Amino acid sequence: MNNTWRILSIILIVAGVLGLAWGGFDYTRETHEVDIGPLQLQVQEKDRVNVPVWAGVTSLVIGIGILVGTARSR
Repeated sequence: MNNTWRILSIILIVAGVLGLAWGGFDYTRETHEVDIGPLQLQVQEKDRVNVPVWAGVTSLVIGIGILVGTARSR
């Protein structure tokens, strides 16, 4: 069980650091597709998902807290 908490804490720490470093991520989605005879029309929209600073900091703090807590329980 201790190993599971350690892995979870590392995942939270990495997610927090990445969230703070990049601040979000971009993705592309296809929204419309039209076929008119030989003519094809596709529309792609680029969207950005912003990761709030508080979410990155919270993830980092909780991950460090779990890591320290499991190390002290030994």
